[in-house]
Amino acid sequence: MLPISATSQISPPDTHHALVIGAGLSGSAVAHSLAMRGWSVTVLDQAEGVGAGASGLPVGLAAPHVSPDDNVLSRITRAGVKATLQRAQTLLHSGTDWALSGVLEHKLAGKRRLPTDHPQHHSTPASAAQVAAAGLPPDTPALWHAQAGWVRPRQLALAQLQTPGVQVRWSQAVHSIERRVQTWAVLNAQGHTLAQAPWLVVASAFDSLALLQPLPGVKVPLNPLRGQVSFGHMADLTNAQRQRLPPFPVNGHGSFISGVPTPEGQPGWFIGATFERDCTQTPVRVEDHLANRLRLATLLPALGEVMAGQFGPDHVHGWAGLRCTLPNRLPAVGPIDRLHLPGLCLSTGMGARGISLAVLCGELTAAWMNQEALPLPEDLAKHLAAERFASA
Repeated sequence: MLPISATSQISPPDTHHALVIGAGLSGSAVAHSLAMRGWSVTVLDQAEGVGAGASGLPVGLAAPHVSPDDNVLSRITRAGVKATLQRAQTLLHSGTDWALSGVLEHKLAGKRRLPTDHPQHHSTPASAAQVAAAGLPPDTPALWHAQAGWVRPRQLALAQLQTPGVQVRWSQAVHSIERRVQTWAVLNAQGHTLAQAPWLVVASAFDSLALLQPLPGVKVPLNPLRGQVSFGHMADLTNAQRQRLPPFPVNGHGSFISGVPTPEGQPGWFIGATFERDCTQTPVRVEDHLANRLRLATLLPALGEVMAGQFGPDHVHGWAGLRCTLPNRLPAVGPIDRLHLPGLCLSTGMGARGISLAVLCGELTAAWMNQEALPLPEDLAKHLAAERFASA
């Protein structure tokens, strides 16, 4: 693999026109980052509009991962959350599309511990008042992430796609990609060329796998990860249930968020998501609502007890989507093989951390393509480099 900083050693295509496959959170982030640098970007997506895939998640959290040794994942997610919140503040409406709410993390089974000495993190042990506000017993181990909040990913993807310089073409089912003399072409199932440009960024989540598999020397081990969120309307809650709601999101065993608009626009509550590996089907399932009810009972026992009746068929609604993961839980970002596949980049494999990582990965991809300083230290960027999956 070439050194991360070796962009000048391989001459990239001398044009600022790129195709992006995928109009979800990852693809829209890449498109926005390139367009803000003066690029002309064409985004192709098989859906008819924004949020048909995993980016249709009603709401999720931008919150850091923490570890006693402040490991690579912790440092990258901290940078990613910062980038996401800055982007949300610039593009979205606070209170309806996102909020810097802070997040309480219930440390179930002591899974997460803060590093003993690290001045750059903004997480602290939760105060007694914060633990009480969540409805947890006083001795509950918990962390407070001040630089964290909730985001509605569909709204963020839509805002990024509206950046001047970005053109979106919907209902474009990309079947294959091929390298031509000076360009990359994307083709449909009939072999007709849908578009071509010197640069191509594949950002289509698990669908990226089928596009990459035919390429020589490229083995990106993407795996599907199905998730289902259960939600309901605040108007259906009793006064006793409303009084138990924490004033901020709580995570640790899934996450619970309330007071955020549902896809229909009414204020709602949300719990999830489930994790089902190696599943590519996304119907909403009754058994997953039951799993989320148990998830809430574990995360917030007192709330789970009074909310149990809200998971009945007359109240509960659901959303299910497909994410994709890589074995080390870190995305594949940037050029995949600058020597043999010039102009081809990836931004995929976000797993369950798309909200926290997609904006950073878009910036990182654009920086590589634009031959500029990276938004991460080189020792961290190398862990995300898609070139780690290219054969020597």
